[in-house]
Amino acid sequence: MPTTIRLRENGPIVVEGDDVRVIDWNGRAYTIEKHPIALCRCGQSAKKPLCDGSHRTCGFVGDAGADVPGERP
Repeated sequence: MPTTIRLRENGPIVVEGDDVRVIDWNGRAYTIEKHPIALCRCGQSAKKPLCDGSHRTCGFVGDAGADVPGERP
């Protein structure tokens, strides 16, 4: 399965794929316990960089979609 990165409206970045790893700035891999991986976008997660669902209660709005040719943003 190819790696797919999906942005959830008002939620996390979801990463799916056969061989996905999350590496910190020192080159160390995070322990990933379940797949797909949900990465925090709201900045409020206590498990950063992983999502813990905090976006549901902090008022995070992340609703910008991809540009579609011929449509106005």
